[in-house]
Amino acid sequence: MRIATGELPPYATADAPDSGTALQIVRRAFALAGHEVRYQFMPWQRAQNETRAGLWDASAYWGANEERRRDFLLSNNVMSEQWVFVHRRDKPLTWRSLTDLEPYTLGVIKGYTYTPEFWRLVRKGELKTDGTPDDLAGLRKLLLGRLDALPMERGTACYLLLSHFSTEEARQIDYHPRLLTDSFTTHVIFPKGKARSAQLLEDFNRGLKQLQASGEYQRLLRGVACPAHWQESASRH
Repeated sequence: MRIATGELPPYATADAPDSGTALQIVRRAFALAGHEVRYQFMPWQRAQNETRAGLWDASAYWGANEERRRDFLLSNNVMSEQWVFVHRRDKPLTWRSLTDLEPYTLGVIKGYTYTPEFWRLVRKGELKTDGTPDDLAGLRKLLLGRLDALPMERGTACYLLLSHFSTEEARQIDYHPRLLTDSFTTHVIFPKGKARSAQLLEDFNRGLKQLQASGEYQRLLRGVACPAHWQESASRH
């Protein structure tokens, strides 16, 4: 099987021998259903567009939204994510609803799911945004003061801060513990126009259920190390 994907370390990345936690879960679930997976890494938006056009058997892995439910068949949940707003420690962030973020300049990445409400407020001009190529570039913009905040998956933020920044730089970045959404499920998406998509979807869901029942799934969902000061963040807010 040929699957289009993008970079969201440590869950999806060409740099890891297993392609990242989420993609390894996808690979193992398909293997249990008798399929061998080959990943092709590319920008996320391109992966979605080319899969919609039928150039790939599927794309992994994506949040659910109205557009994807219209254009694709969505698998059962690969893994749940925690999306938070990352910011500089010397510029605390205060928010309870998304409209509270109006004063801030937020980094956004084209093709990311976030939430329908978030994108609706962006389209209406009620949230100020700065287009950013990827999460790593967004963190660098935060350090430079070019952004006030960046919505990121918490584990991805931890991984990038520890992998690409000095200890002193990482200490300048914090996050607000309020989640962008309480339920962010992720899915393999199959193009509705391809004849074998329905069967592949069925095979994947069967393999995923078997993977979860075996206990291997929980072993694959290993924890992600975070900067030490992040452990205190939830109790400070």
